[in-house]
Amino acid sequence: MAIKSIATALAAAVGSAAAVSIAEINGNRFLSPLQNTTVTGLKGLVTAISKDGVYLRSTEPDDDPTTSEGLYVYGKTIVGDVAVGDIVTLDGRVVEYRSSPDHSYLTELDSPKNLAVVSSDNEVTPLVIGVDTLSPPTENFSSLDKGGVFGVPNAASRISVANPKLDPESYGMDFWESLVGELVTIKDAYQVSRPNQYGDVWVRGDWEVTGLNEHGGLTMLDGDANPEAIIIGSPVDGSKNPGDTKMGDYLGDVSGIVSNAFGFYRVLPLEAIAPVKNATADHPAVSFSSQGKCRGLTFANYNARNLDPKSKFLSGVASQIVDKMTTPDIVFLQEIQDNSGEEDDGVVTGNQTLAALSTAIEEASGVVYDFVEVAPADNEDGGAPGGNIRQAYLYRSDVVELWKPKQGSASDANEVLKNGQLKFNPGRIDPENPAWEDSRKPLVAAWKPKKGRGKPFFTVNVHFGSKGGSSTLHGDPRPPVNKGVDNRTKQAEVTGDFIAQILKKRPGAAVVAAGDFNEFTQVEPIKVFLERSGLLDLDDVTDVPPAERYTYLFDMNSQALDHMFVSPAARRGAKYEHLHLNTWQSYNDQISDHDPSVARLNVCGF
Repeated sequence: MAIKSIATALAAAVGSAAAVSIAEINGNRFLSPLQNTTVTGLKGLVTAISKDGVYLRSTEPDDDPTTSEGLYVYGKTIVGDVAVGDIVTLDGRVVEYRSSPDHSYLTELDSPKNLAVVSSDNEVTPLVIGVDTLSPPTENFSSLDKGGVFGVPNAASRISVANPKLDPESYGMDFWESLVGELVTIKDAYQVSRPNQYGDVWVRGDWEVTGLNEHGGLTMLDGDANPEAIIIGSPVDGSKNPGDTKMGDYLGDVSGIVSNAFGFYRVLPLEAIAPVKNATADHPAVSFSSQGKCRGLTFANYNARNLDPKSKFLSGVASQIVDKMTTPDIVFLQEIQDNSGEEDDGVVTGNQTLAALSTAIEEASGVVYDFVEVAPADNEDGGAPGGNIRQAYLYRSDVVELWKPKQGSASDANEVLKNGQLKFNPGRIDPENPAWEDSRKPLVAAWKPKKGRGKPFFTVNVHFGSKGGSSTLHGDPRPPVNKGVDNRTKQAEVTGDFIAQILKKRPGAAVVAAGDFNEFTQVEPIKVFLERSGLLDLDDVTDVPPAERYTYLFDMNSQALDHMFVSPAARRGAKYEHLHLNTWQSYNDQISDHDPSVARLNVCGF
């Protein structure tokens, strides 16, 4: 509730306020109406104690769901003087704290003094989320997200500037803000992420969720990035959460304090969490196989995570290609490093990396792969310095061959000639275009099957610019900053226009574009790419269940950064599966941080 009286308002205006409640300090907006005000005689029940302060709950709560009845009192000086269950009074200064300009604020009471314990051994009972409180909203984060959480332009407003009135029934950030400082219980918590380096994990509780996938995670749906999920952060008692857990692990009931730190709302558990039951499901191999002819060739897409000849993951990548992808006819690879890995020594070619992978596959399966790449200019394509990541193709030379091959270089700009032939095969698309600054250039190739009808088909292997540096989904800028979205849109235009040229000069050709687009289908770059290119999303063509359309795990979301798109000629009888091999695993068991996808396509063309 807001400030109740003219006298209190006048006191706040001059920097002090007497006998206010915790709800009045929090107010019904994101920022306290009593910010930078000294309050006296604040009364509350101690619900938890950390090494740096204590958490209070109002002893006389109001009936307004927008005003939190909890408050963090920051101050080590009082920690040893109180116990959980004490009712206390104290003075302090209301402040808004954040550790970064792009984070949301946490309302807290600083510089506590004049502490008095009124009574002890009072009952402390957590509020059960969804039972004693509203349930978290399942779609929208903030009323300020014009165009949705991925709306463009980014950062059109800020929570700290607009300070909107809370609507916890409609918006996820408002919901968690309305409970900040409160002791709560999450019933039947399941992890929807793996832990970060501090042991923090995202969970869903016993409330309505959207996008629930077969591994127990929450998949980002169109316009829905799962605001109902919440982080379990560092335990209040100073213990540590485990670092080897994974998506789908069952944690049981978790009690803790709702807080806001490091860019996210979170629940700080009273003690370290631990799985009650571990997720053990594995993903089966792809359910279809190649027919060896243009009517049914198989294509896989895989970001191999900075693969070099000495990578400890090389045998694992080979094993997944053999055992799970069942040796596809063409493999689109991203993040293939040069022969010396991350040594910044001027080496740019990656033939030894690709040869080592091909050898490992042959040893495991007897299947022989050839490969093609265009080595980038040194340190011009982003990624780890010295690594020179690039896209490349592995292909079964017993099934397909390059059509009229002519090797392009890093600086050669590919063209679609009048007869529909590529000037360079393989070659890169417009490599000098500023859209590709410090980013990977698309690798385009033309192929012919060795059996059956002999029409050429085309592939475009992409790895668009990084999202690194984006603000958090719970952050101050609204809509959140999707770093690089404008540049990825330009990259989508360039790539899409090139594909449109192929289809203009070879109507009815089969074209397959795949790779790490670093973007979601609901966001502007992919919308632009599909509009410019005329391609179709293979997820839509094959009706992949929306909750299983993911290849990457970030924060609370199982999400699709990697995609496969096809021309209308390649949609007939298409099959497509995402193989969830890596996203749900613990860090130590991951081969890559991306999941591969496999399709079987008719590329005979019209």
